[in-house]
Amino acid sequence: MEQLDLYIEALIFAAEVPVGTDEIKSCLEAILNTELKAAEIENVISRLQFRYAADSYSYEIVKIGDGYQFLTKTEYHDVLAVLLKHKSNKKLSRSALETLAVIAYQQPVSKGEVEKIRGVNCDYAVQKLLEKELIQIKGRSKDPGRPLLYGTSDKFMEHFGLPALQDLPKLKEFLPEDNQIGLAEDTETNQ
Repeated sequence: MEQLDLYIEALIFAAEVPVGTDEIKSCLEAILNTELKAAEIENVISRLQFRYAADSYSYEIVKIGDGYQFLTKTEYHDVLAVLLKHKSNKKLSRSALETLAVIAYQQPVSKGEVEKIRGVNCDYAVQKLLEKELIQIKGRSKDPGRPLLYGTSDKFMEHFGLPALQDLPKLKEFLPEDNQIGLAEDTETNQ
């Protein structure tokens, strides 16, 4: 049944994490209204793995733990490393970083409250942070007009290596900027 092959291929392709045989089986049974055997699914997966092992594909189906996932073949990792480097070089602007800091420390916070703290319009910065999935909409305020409330996302936590929001540095831990001209030694010797 070629349709079964296509369904399984689609499930593995769409899964963000390795998808197991049991999960594939339950999805297929729900859509096909028929009971399937795990061995039948394993056979289809084996056929798909054989198909994608051909040199005409840059990706393959790999068994990871108890599940399966599409992954790029190792001979293409160099070109992907360049792509990832290009993506990581796209840094946030200073205004986006300032907006992100306000949201991180004040969340949940409306865009209006962020603008009040920063003193400038934050539309563009908020949009960029949403696109990069560093922030997310957390709900609506009870204030007039019911503005959206923003907070940090799981991707923010991953990117900055934080296990919990409580692990954000406290404001008193930041060193004040040194606004003096010259070195501290210079002022001591001139006194």
